[in-house]
Amino acid sequence: MGQTETRAATRHKPNYAEVAVAVVCGLALTFTALFLGVIPLERNLSGGRDFVVYWATGQQLVHHADPYDTAAMDRLEHGAGYVGKGTFYMRNPPWGLALALPLGFFPAQWISLPWSLMVFGLAALCAHLIWQILGRPPTPLPLLAYAFPPVLMCVIMGQTSLFLLLGLALFLRFHRTQPFWAGAGLWFCTLKPHVLLPFGVVLLVWMVATRSYKVLLGALAALAVSCGATEILDPAAWAQYAHWSRTSGISGEFIPCLSVALRNWIDPRAAWIAFVPCAIGTVFALEYFRRHRREWDWMEHGNLLVLVSLMVAPYCWVYDQSLALAGVLYGVSRTRSRPLLALLAAIYAAIMVQPTFTANLDSAFYIWPSIAWLVWFQLARRSEAEGSGMAPGTAFVRG
Repeated sequence: MGQTETRAATRHKPNYAEVAVAVVCGLALTFTALFLGVIPLERNLSGGRDFVVYWATGQQLVHHADPYDTAAMDRLEHGAGYVGKGTFYMRNPPWGLALALPLGFFPAQWISLPWSLMVFGLAALCAHLIWQILGRPPTPLPLLAYAFPPVLMCVIMGQTSLFLLLGLALFLRFHRTQPFWAGAGLWFCTLKPHVLLPFGVVLLVWMVATRSYKVLLGALAALAVSCGATEILDPAAWAQYAHWSRTSGISGEFIPCLSVALRNWIDPRAAWIAFVPCAIGTVFALEYFRRHRREWDWMEHGNLLVLVSLMVAPYCWVYDQSLALAGVLYGVSRTRSRPLLALLAAIYAAIMVQPTFTANLDSAFYIWPSIAWLVWFQLARRSEAEGSGMAPGTAFVRG
């Protein structure tokens, strides 16, 4: 057989990893599209998602009322279709209140779908930024990004975690060329700072070690502007938030993450135990930066710290793991291993199927994904180091 015929036969050889990824991602996106299509028709779907908390907060802000008022929030949330027990509040720091303001100008059922579409648009933007960073490899990275399970959970629930991913993607994309705006983009990560503590500590050390003060200045400027906006929207927000955080009982709530599971296993009343894994992770992150500071690369080394931060966070829901997307896509662009890509498809499928068996997102069975992303990322890095001389990013275009 000639060389040309051999190449043609190789090119048409079935790629089970590619098929597995396409099937899993296609089914996930189809289900999400069907869910979004039903939202305008079912009032309880709007009220039964996390979206209703942001909408009720926006309603209070529009009417210059307290967004932490128990009676008012309860009335708004149940009036929008929430049928569960208790009242929920926007747990992000007060400087994030402005994000909820636009929602308050519309009825919940009208704005519910546009909000979810906007959240999906954030995922698309992040995927594009990461794809640019990786050198526009000829792989279906956008498909893997759009169908990333925590991303789709954000879209379905109407969650804000994708704003954090946007902040990370903006920093990764522009920290060399436009450091001030890269730093300003990091403001989005402060909406849930607890999920990135080891990463954040190393980021501050890196700013000082490399004299990247423009990044720091951009972050501080964005934070100052957002705090000013909060003062205009609700001058009492800081006191209201402080009172809510003291009386909410959130520190004793079960969150499906390793830190809380460790606390409950040792002593459910000892809240400090939940911060022990984070402290250990921070020490590891600092030592890791010390060993790699000369060749430090935020896509490779920084994303490892993001994954470590998610695993040891004292408070982290499965949809907060949207931040793992950049690391997963980096691993996909570098690995040459079909079994690893098939394994990634299996992880996607397992998380998508899990709600069938664990209806509530506070189930302890949602602890494993944060571990899975880190393990898979490390396996992908190792497979790159052990691989042949093939150019990175060609796993999906091989025969």
